[in-house]
This record gives sequence, structure tokens and C-alpha cells, in this order.
Amino acid sequence: MEKKTIRKIIKGVIFIGTVFTFILSLMLINKTDDLNVSKEDDNYQYVNNSIVNNNIPVVNETSDEVIMKPYTSEKVEIFKKFYDKDSNEQDKENSLIYYKDTYMQNSGVLYKSSETFDVSCILEGTVLSVKTDEILGNVVEVKHSNNVISTYEGLSEVTVKKDQQLKAGDLIGKSGKILLDDPIENGLLFELIKDGKYVNPENYYNKKLSEI
Repeated sequence: MEKKTIRKIIKGVIFIGTVFTFILSLMLINKTDDLNVSKEDDNYQYVNNSIVNNNIPVVNETSDEVIMKPYTSEKVEIFKKFYDKDSNEQDKENSLIYYKDTYMQNSGVLYKSSETFDVSCILEGTVLSVKTDEILGNVVEVKHSNNVISTYEGLSEVTVKKDQQLKAGDLIGKSGKILLDDPIENGLLFELIKDGKYVNPENYYNKKLSEI
């Protein structure tokens, strides 16, 4: 009799325990669903905030930006042209730079003016480096979309720093002294590199970036 009573009690406990476990499981499932929703919401907020963060610069790889000249002053003129091996002999001779008894082919365009002029960025881009050269003064390199790099040499002042994001027309610095055998007081040696090769900047001004 006692055994039957104990068996009934055990069965009752097992039944109650089973029911309780079932109810508890349902509660845990609902709670987990709530947690999952909250986690998804948090992830959405995080991703959304990252995408719309205005502090993160975005470079448009298919930009229709027009390539500007690296200066705006009307007093700036070409002192030495870009050396083009396909040019006539006179033009090639005029594009040689002479320094310490050595003639060098000009890999950019050497500009000069009768007065100091502002040097500006030709396109939207990121400053790759800012350094100083004994002959060319301060030098700034800027990387742009479409595998283009612009280099500004001979600066007396620099107003940008490495990794800085620039827009077309932003001030990079001031023209400066370039110490060649025929020193230039207010000069700028500007180089343009496309797909790893030096190109004549004068052939690229006023063209769309997407077209070159």
C-alpha cells in the first residue's frame, strides 16, 4: 500500500515536472525570440550608422569630375614643358632641365610666375605623402580615382597633411623656390601619373576623370 502511494506520488511529481518544463521551455523560446529581435535591431543600427557617417569620405570611382589646373593665377606661365619623345627636336630641347652639368628629361611641367601663387588640388583625392627635397622644396603627392596620382613640387608652404581628404580646388600650398642651375623664385613642378606612367598634364586639363 505504501509502495503504491509512493509510486503515485512519483508519477505525480514527474507529471508536474514535465508540465513545468514544457511551460518553462515556451517561456525561454519567447524570451530568445525577443533577444534575437533586439540583437538584429542593434546590428541594423550599427550598420546603418556606419553607412551614413558623414565623417567617412567616399570616393566615386566613376566620377565625372573635370581635371583642374593646379593653379588659378593668370600670371602663371610654363617655364619648361613636359618631355615628349615624339615631339620635334626643338620642343624636346626646351623640355630638358639642366642641373649640375646634367640634362634631365622633364617628367612634368615646370611653371613659374612673377609673384607667389596658390597651388590647388586638381581632383578629389587623398594625400599620399608630404616630404621635403633639397632641390625641389616641399613635395606633396595626392592619389585620385582611376589610378591617377598628382605631385606638387617646389612648394614654399604646405597646408595639407598625410591621409587628408581633398576636394578639387582645395589649397595644397604656395609656390616656392626651385634650386636648379637657373633658380626659380616662384615655381611649381607639377607631375601627373596615370597607370604608373608620367603623362603630360597639359593634355589632361579640362577632361573628365572618367574619360582618361
